[in-house]
Amino acid sequence: MDLNSINDFLAAAIRMAAPLMLVGIGGVFTERSGIFNIGMEGTMLIGCMVSVYVSLVTGNLWLATLAAMLVGSLIGLIHAFLTVTRRADQIVTGAAINLFALGITNLLNSQLYAGFEYRPRVTMYPIVAPEVLQELPFIGPILFAQPVIVYLAFLLPVLATWILYKTSWGLNIRAVGDHPHAVATAGLSVNKLKYQGVIISGMFAGLGGAALVLADLGLFATGMTAGRGFAVLAALVVGKWNPVLVAAACILFGAADAFQLRAQTAQFAIPYQLFVMLPYLLTIAALAGLVGRTVGPKTVGKPYDPESI
Repeated sequence: MDLNSINDFLAAAIRMAAPLMLVGIGGVFTERSGIFNIGMEGTMLIGCMVSVYVSLVTGNLWLATLAAMLVGSLIGLIHAFLTVTRRADQIVTGAAINLFALGITNLLNSQLYAGFEYRPRVTMYPIVAPEVLQELPFIGPILFAQPVIVYLAFLLPVLATWILYKTSWGLNIRAVGDHPHAVATAGLSVNKLKYQGVIISGMFAGLGGAALVLADLGLFATGMTAGRGFAVLAALVVGKWNPVLVAAACILFGAADAFQLRAQTAQFAIPYQLFVMLPYLLTIAALAGLVGRTVGPKTVGKPYDPESI
């Protein structure tokens, strides 16, 4: 493997990790608030389609991004209503969101490009670094030839960590996932905090969907999230629900995804299907506890009952 191939792989690994990192930030907040949201996969998929549709209609990249975040927030609100207010099973509700997302995007996919002779690529996130930096040996293509959303994905985990551990609201979010009755005793609204955590999760899942399609491909394809939302769930475990550590785990999964794409085009004696499995094998290893013992929020996945002890 030559230097150009290594550069290309590392740049792709960072770029492909960015959507996972964005979704992971929201995942931290929802699970820290005690709500398990496997619906991030479906929310991310809908975010992909909405961002492409709005970009096709308006031609405005930032409106497309905002639309994906708003739709993601709406899905998060629905998930919060069902799991917090109605105390529905969180796994079933998340699975329903994923099935709905797969069905609605399959249904609308044929209509998305109606009126076009061919599928046009929408405007993608720009590369904002000066060319002089992009041309630096080795690190230039890796660090400075990236879409602007990639830099946002690397900055937000640091900001999320500060919010989670250095602000009173972050303390409340962490407390409501571990000791909701103590939070209620302190005079705070448990349901309000849980709603906030889930809505933030939906917003970032929508943003992650926009990043997935507008940072690299510029086209919507059926099922294009390909389990990335589930990989984020594993990254939450690997990262022990810390935004920075979760982001680091997402980079690992992004690197595995970038590697398997390149391995398919290389002349390896090993069947390429094995490389396709690599990101998911890492996910299974993470969920199986091979990264060490992890202890999540104490009430995650459990409905809050104010009358229980």
